[in-house]
Amino acid sequence: MDLSSNVLELSGNLTPVTFGLAAIGSGIGAGLVFAAFISGIARQPEALNILRTWAFTAFALIEALALIGLVAPFFLK
Repeated sequence: MDLSSNVLELSGNLTPVTFGLAAIGSGIGAGLVFAAFISGIARQPEALNILRTWAFTAFALIEALALIGLVAPFFLK
């Protein structure tokens, strides 16, 4: 049993791992976006509407990347 046969055995189980990494990454990204949003509101309350727009736009893009991370491994098989 050499290393190449072990790699081939693991290749079937990488789809859940890739979705897990995408979910972790999107969770961290959303946390950073909203932490910056709250910090920005605390510093400059009159910029609420502008910062809210950018925060939710960034959140939508982050979640779109998480969905791509979910779907892409199934198409790449």
